[in-house]
Amino acid sequence: MTGIGAEVGAKLVPLEIAVTRTLIVSGAIASRDYQDVHHDAELAKEKGSPDIFMNILTTNGLVGRYITDHFGPASVLRKVAIRLGAPNYPGDTMVLTGTVTETEDGSEGEADSGGATVVVRIVGVNGLGTHVTGTVTVTLPGLTSPASPASTPSRPSAPGRPA
Repeated sequence: MTGIGAEVGAKLVPLEIAVTRTLIVSGAIASRDYQDVHHDAELAKEKGSPDIFMNILTTNGLVGRYITDHFGPASVLRKVAIRLGAPNYPGDTMVLTGTVTETEDGSEGEADSGGATVVVRIVGVNGLGTHVTGTVTVTLPGLTSPASPASTPSRPSAPGRPA
């Protein structure tokens, strides 16, 4: 299988995300998570946390963004399975990394997948340790094994460059 980082063992470029109060609060609001620990520092402290912290839905969205940024806007997330560890507090930085662990040619997989399926193991770390671990299963439309005559790149080439 070929494509932009779709081979087993391929490492995705790390993504650094500044964990700001705005990111934490806006992520909670966008996911309709109105728990006070995600927006009110004083109430979070009363409950034993040193500050507000990121909710799992925001982390889930950032993991999805990491994968689609790498594989392109046509990629389709099929499954995101994550587990949280150390909290993401304001002022920290989370670094997401990923490694392709499995690939399946679209011609042998699900009839409606329309491309290769790739499984990526992700890890996100911050200053306290591991914030998130998990796997993401993504379909890459138009990407098949190199033996297939229908094989095409997963992203268009830049103008003036061959595909």
